[in-house]
Amino acid sequence: MAKQRIYMCIDMKSFFASVECAERGLNPFETNLVVADETRGYGTICLAITPKMKALGVKNRCRRFEIPKNIRYIVAKPRMRKYIEYAAEIYGIYLDYMDKQDIYVYSIDESFIDATDYLQIYGKTPQEYAKMLIGEIARRTHIPATAGIGTNLYLAKIALDITAKKNTDRIGYLDEQLFQETLWDHQPLTDFWGIARGISNRLMRKGIYNMRGIANCPEEILYKEFGINAELLIDHAWGRESCTMADIKNYKSKSRSVSNSQILFKDYPYDQAKIVMEEMVRSGCYELMKRKVITNKVSIFVGYSKDVHAPTGGRTKMNETTNLPKIIVPYVMQLFEKTTAKGVPIRRLGIGFDDVCNEGCEGYDLFTNWEVVEREKRLARATLDLQRKFGKNAIVMASDLQEGATLIERNKLIGGHNADE
Repeated sequence: MAKQRIYMCIDMKSFFASVECAERGLNPFETNLVVADETRGYGTICLAITPKMKALGVKNRCRRFEIPKNIRYIVAKPRMRKYIEYAAEIYGIYLDYMDKQDIYVYSIDESFIDATDYLQIYGKTPQEYAKMLIGEIARRTHIPATAGIGTNLYLAKIALDITAKKNTDRIGYLDEQLFQETLWDHQPLTDFWGIARGISNRLMRKGIYNMRGIANCPEEILYKEFGINAELLIDHAWGRESCTMADIKNYKSKSRSVSNSQILFKDYPYDQAKIVMEEMVRSGCYELMKRKVITNKVSIFVGYSKDVHAPTGGRTKMNETTNLPKIIVPYVMQLFEKTTAKGVPIRRLGIGFDDVCNEGCEGYDLFTNWEVVEREKRLARATLDLQRKFGKNAIVMASDLQEGATLIERNKLIGGHNADE
């Protein structure tokens, strides 16, 4: 008989805000603090708030103007590199107690752990092992953590998201029986991992408001509504999950596209947005080179300020299959000029390189000047080498210095936010 596996999902509580508190010697459970970029005004989104502010009724990911005026709080500018440093330190703590093969980093502040073999090694129950880990994280980093324990990966995640919140030690445990006994009638359905608002609304239209309703619904009704995705819904309603840590580690993405998008810092006129789009194309080409892939299909997206105009964009197929900026940029800019509304303020831009393939598939038309192609390849490789050694801003185009250009500033960001102190 196969050994019953025990999984854990450990999450750093209000991670960015807790890091800022730790850096200031403050307790996040006793401090009003938000992580937000004040330079973006009162409409900026708070990337994180402390547990103390949540207890006061402030919603996570709120905008600053939504915080009640009577609440006094500290505003901490985002420092993404600092958060990455803390995340790396926490991962190092895990490695002190387990092998990396038994860890899956789900996000910067959340990880799955296959704890099965370590319970016997350390002579601890699942709850004791989880308590030891989150205690060690708190001791070394001063970051509070929450843990969910389950007999499969799904139950570990639900134990974290729902059950642990009800326990004073911030540790939750679920097996299939406990899941059915304690959470079958839990509402709303959107509290459950994998059920977004759209799926929840479709279920409610059929009179299903909880996991018990999904479990007891005739399967043919669910398959008719959700297709193959109904299989996962049904399994999760019973607390079942076949995916293991080994499955996650062995997964290879089938995605064959590279994309990038940005929300501009302010409303941009057409001419300045065009500069930014060209910067994004060149950056995207360098990303293709790093991955050693090429493409002959490119798509763009343009979103306008306050939805005063419907989004525009389109897709173009090139005669060449390449990753060279000199070839790809003209195609994209022609598409931008053809599809983008003029005289309307622009706030969002996106670009996608579709159906990418390995560099060995490179192809050009009969009129290609091969000397130019080889020269551009050498130039692009030299640019990448300089950027690797001295940073992304070591070499930039003259257009990156024009009014409205964002590349130099974006190169200082991580995840779209300030990287440094």
